[in-house]
Amino acid sequence: MIMLYGSQQDYDAMAGHPGGKPPMSAEQVAAMHAHMESVHKELAESGELVDGRGLTAPVHARRVQLRHGAPVVTDGPYPETQEVLAGFTVVECASFDRATQLAARFVNPDADGEYVDVRPVAEGIEDLDGVSRRRAR
Repeated sequence: MIMLYGSQQDYDAMAGHPGGKPPMSAEQVAAMHAHMESVHKELAESGELVDGRGLTAPVHARRVQLRHGAPVVTDGPYPETQEVLAGFTVVECASFDRATQLAARFVNPDADGEYVDVRPVAEGIEDLDGVSRRRAR
């Protein structure tokens, strides 16, 4: 799974709202979406795409956790966390190295410090040992 990250500020910028980051123009947002669509199309054509989705802004999120045995719900965004999962792409490919190559396509070369994470999807308990990389998904 290739995991993409963002912040509420990123979502605000994409919506054209001023704030912590300069607002993106409609053309910039369209170019970003076109890039993502292009990468996903290429992955679909190569047979490596399993699924890919963007997630709504953190302001629409809820965190559910237990405190003293009772669920406590907190509405987002979460000020203590700047980064959140913004979207994901699941690929099925020949190796973990290939998944890493594919992941590099999702990093904006103009955004210094931007990153994505690549992690195999656990198929079962045996994949949770922290050592196995039998399937690159």
